[in-house]
Amino acid sequence: MILKTLSIAVLTTLVSGVAVAQAPTYPTRPIRLIVPFAPGGAADQTARLISEPMAKQLGQPLIVENKPGGGATIGAALVASAAPDGYTVLYTTPGPQIINPYLMAKLPYDPDKDLIPVSRLAFFPNVLVIAPNLPVNNVQELIDYIRKNPGKTNFGSSGIGASSHLSGELFKSMAGVEITHVPYKGSGVVIQDLLAGNVQMAIDSLSVYLGQIKAGKLRALGVASPERSPLLPDVPAIAEQLKGYEAVAVNYLSVPAGTPRAVIDRLNAAVRAVIAEPAMQQRMFESGTIPKTSTPEEMAAEIEVERAKWKKSLPNQAQKLTKSQKNRIKPFFI
Repeated sequence: MILKTLSIAVLTTLVSGVAVAQAPTYPTRPIRLIVPFAPGGAADQTARLISEPMAKQLGQPLIVENKPGGGATIGAALVASAAPDGYTVLYTTPGPQIINPYLMAKLPYDPDKDLIPVSRLAFFPNVLVIAPNLPVNNVQELIDYIRKNPGKTNFGSSGIGASSHLSGELFKSMAGVEITHVPYKGSGVVIQDLLAGNVQMAIDSLSVYLGQIKAGKLRALGVASPERSPLLPDVPAIAEQLKGYEAVAVNYLSVPAGTPRAVIDRLNAAVRAVIAEPAMQQRMFESGTIPKTSTPEEMAAEIEVERAKWKKSLPNQAQKLTKSQKNRIKPFFI
């Protein structure tokens, strides 16, 4: 009887061992990398920049999918409701988890419970650009122009809650001026309307506008980092004329809540390996991006700090949106 019991135990162990040995190792199929903005913006550019080297690290394709709209809530909701298996990943900006809870009366996901950070990717200093036909040459002249021409200045953003939106709101507040916010579904469309003169200014990622600035198609009045950027050494910091102004956005990866820790660690290791490559760091620096990764816990702590800051800075912003702006993000705004 004892011998029979031992035999069964040994057999069970052997079978379990075979099962473990045959268990697939993540990932075994392509991974969707959801970008909640239209093609052409900073998030989209960086997502595509890292997708191929990350695919090599993971041994499976990383397929970038743009899901714009709703101030990044559409893409975030898609990931939040996906299976927590690591095959649907969100490339995110501050909007979905940090800003939108204070801009929108209702979200199609729970920003506290439905998404888990994987790693920080980079910081994106912003730059203030203006349409070619705007008759100003520096930040102070822009402020004076807005005051003398009420109702004539619009600022474009890549969507409600995006860094470009909040950067513009911060400029309005600190400069004491009124500018109409025009939200789009991505930075690429903002560029087109800036070039056409349909909007007069934008404060968005330097990586988005650097090419247009260097080509002389758009004019940069100031960078939103505390100091001048080595990429645009002749362009002053906005803070040189608007004391204390700073607008730098963080980008990071998130996955659905319930994703196994082993999967999160695998993704985190792949991100950190890719960003640590000297060639990648150089490409990011040249595009105006500051690469910097983190552990999941470090990114989670950063989200909490940022949310506390914006909670104080954005009281009742949802009620301040115009009817047309609310219509742009239906049905996610109530």
